[in-house]
Amino acid sequence: MKILLIGSGGREHCIAKKLKENKRVKKIFCVPGNGGTALEDKCENINFLVSDIEGLLNFAKENNIDLTIVGPEDPLINGISDRFTEEGLKIFGPKRFGAMLEGSKCFSKDFMKKYGVKTAKYENFTEYDKALEYLKEQEFPIVIKADGLALGKGVYICENLEQGEEALKDIMVNDIFKGAGSSIVIEEFLDGVEASILSVTDGKTIKPFISAKDHKQVFDGGKGPNTGGMGVLAPNPYVTEDVLKEFKETIMNKTLLGIQEEGFDFKGVIFFGIMITKKGTYLLEYNVRFGDPETQSVLPLMENDFLELLESTLDGSLSDFNLSWKNGYVCNVVLASKGYPGVYEKGYEITINSNVKDKVIIAGATLKDDVLVTSGGRVLSLLGYGLDRYEAIKNAYDILDKVNFSGKYCRLDIGK
Repeated sequence: MKILLIGSGGREHCIAKKLKENKRVKKIFCVPGNGGTALEDKCENINFLVSDIEGLLNFAKENNIDLTIVGPEDPLINGISDRFTEEGLKIFGPKRFGAMLEGSKCFSKDFMKKYGVKTAKYENFTEYDKALEYLKEQEFPIVIKADGLALGKGVYICENLEQGEEALKDIMVNDIFKGAGSSIVIEEFLDGVEASILSVTDGKTIKPFISAKDHKQVFDGGKGPNTGGMGVLAPNPYVTEDVLKEFKETIMNKTLLGIQEEGFDFKGVIFFGIMITKKGTYLLEYNVRFGDPETQSVLPLMENDFLELLESTLDGSLSDFNLSWKNGYVCNVVLASKGYPGVYEKGYEITINSNVKDKVIIAGATLKDDVLVTSGGRVLSLLGYGLDRYEAIKNAYDILDKVNFSGKYCRLDIGK
């Protein structure tokens, strides 16, 4: 088989490593890939823009690609699955209509309300004055979200009216998210612990993966600005059997009903971001692609053949697929460039001891003249496995001094 894998992050490097375990996989074309995929057997980086849907379509046809897997959300929201399917090509990822569950916060909140998915109380707004008027009547803290994609930075937790007014002004008046804030959601603040539950669906069945605990803020103790994710522990210790049962009954099953009732042609990932509170488990948001950095912690624990799982999703036989997981935990510690998520420098050489290379997932790094150099904010992930979470955490941090680049930074409390 020849596979086209779209994306350039740690998620895509991790997916490529898992795919190549299948002996049927002959070649994985990574668009554009990164320094990690450049070094993997069976992988070849192709310099295409992920936004060039017609170019990717022509490449898939000319190279007889058997399966395309979409990593990031943008191509899905822009209809890549619709175009590939129209041309008779297999692609893993929902069509444009279903992808709006991530593409529009207003759309997804209305979907949750319509199908009884347990979520925080909210209101949608398209006019600044009306949003401000509503905000002045609310209790704080409160959450304000830009409707569209904002690189994970479009969510504000406002402790008081002053912060709320500032957030509204940034999003709706100053347009800092370049159109993504033309509509907003103002919703009730939920106090609790977040969890990520990746799942796959063929539109008839949803199969949830083991849970994960992301760490969004840049500094220890959950302080500082939000990032794309500074590390993950999987499974999430807070996702108990009772939490999982409630999640399935009040969130997952109702979501599946909505997917069917709305007629989404949805064959791909449905990622649930949930909040576990004293009052129960609530849905915060949907994503329609594998999470990053959650994927890097979850996939190493999967005992199944990953390609076979994707194929059963695409052929509609997911209900017959028995997902199985290794005992134990994986801790993923993200090494970032100094200054991330603000301004940071690139181009620093990365050295990795040969005895830990299989425990390192590359994200923001490229191969330049056979040397791995930094090219992004989140540079790589260190993976530690253990039979209990303390062993996994220790094993991840034990790698820290074996991987180096100028200005490397990480949180020291991932999983703790």
